[in-house]
Amino acid sequence: MEIITTHKGSDFDALASLVAARLIYPEAKAVLPGSINANLKGFLAIHKDLFNFYSPTEIDYDDVDTLIVVDTHTWDRLDRRVLALREKQDVKIIVWDHHTKGDMETDEKNIKETGAAITILVKEIENQRKLITPIQATLFLMGLYEDTGNLTFPSTRPEDAYAAGFLLDRKADLHILSGFLKPAYGKKQKDILFEMVQKAERSAVGAFTFSLCHLDISGRVQNLAMVLEMYREIVNVDVAFGIFRDMEQDKCMVIGRSNVDEINIGLVMRSMGGGGHPGAGSALIKRANPETLKEMILELVKGNQHSSVRLHDIMSYPVVTVDQDSKVEEVAMILRNLGCTGMPVVDKEENLVGIVSRRDFKKIRKTKQMQSPIKAFMSRNLVTITNDKSAIEAARLMIKHDIGRIPVMEDNKVIGIITRSDAMLYFYDLLPD
Repeated sequence: MEIITTHKGSDFDALASLVAARLIYPEAKAVLPGSINANLKGFLAIHKDLFNFYSPTEIDYDDVDTLIVVDTHTWDRLDRRVLALREKQDVKIIVWDHHTKGDMETDEKNIKETGAAITILVKEIENQRKLITPIQATLFLMGLYEDTGNLTFPSTRPEDAYAAGFLLDRKADLHILSGFLKPAYGKKQKDILFEMVQKAERSAVGAFTFSLCHLDISGRVQNLAMVLEMYREIVNVDVAFGIFRDMEQDKCMVIGRSNVDEINIGLVMRSMGGGGHPGAGSALIKRANPETLKEMILELVKGNQHSSVRLHDIMSYPVVTVDQDSKVEEVAMILRNLGCTGMPVVDKEENLVGIVSRRDFKKIRKTKQMQSPIKAFMSRNLVTITNDKSAIEAARLMIKHDIGRIPVMEDNKVIGIITRSDAMLYFYDLLPD
């Protein structure tokens, strides 16, 4: 068995390198350490089904003959369970790392002093002409940007900038990237925020508090979205919009933020030629009058209050369920034929009693267990949601409980199911082609 792993407290560069290495070594199992940083938890809660990760407890280390390590080559930085391989004889060790110091004796060493480890792996992917998806490209760029400070850290090398260009050419999306990485905050941003707060006005739109601020800026200013979010919190409103007019370029950057499900910023921005998702979005408009934009935004927000997508608009239905007494083998065949990763389990009266997912099948160790009833392996910790709730609320539940699907209920019966894929379609349908 070949396994790929990375360091404890994994960041985006570690995760990106893990996924990239899996493309280079398709037969290897990707082992994600149990400890990961906070940014990663939110990302994986939505995207986990895209990556077939194993936990360190799911690996039989007696069967491992090849260990591939990315973004480190120091034993003490690996999960303690992986350390069992340190003393094992005849284990081939392959390293991909941008750190020059480490204590692992390796059979194959791919170490280069770049700003991020993913840069080295992206170069190999390019050399091997491997295809990558836009979401993979976005993840790889997250890792690169996180470790290089958006290519501004002194450790950044020309190879990092080349890799960033390569990933952008493969449709890495900067809008999604900015939502998961915490950006820098400097003097320009502080000055803009101070001026916005000085000019702040609060009003009511229906049942929600609202603020819209217009500011003239000079030249390009980074991280205006972060400034607007801080402005919304300081002014203490549910919804905030900023119109930042670049006098030299004669264009306006419109940015919106909302912390209420009823106001869908993405829909507002699409109406203005931009994009985003329910809680955040932006649009770039040339030769626009800020006063006209203010009126347009106010009208769009007023008309948008009743247009937010509800679960019954995006859930999957009709729902395929399985009886709790069905054999594991039968359920596995149903999942394979349907091409899905899980489904609800019901009793004879069609009452929901559990959920079976791909991770439950990893509990099966013996062939004879395939003839056991599925209720022996299903998860009984039920998390459900009613059909009148929003997609954002469903996504929050997925993040909180680390689950990939939630049954949608009406009158205590399952009428649909919302999955990570449904949530991704909802959030990603606003991405540019």
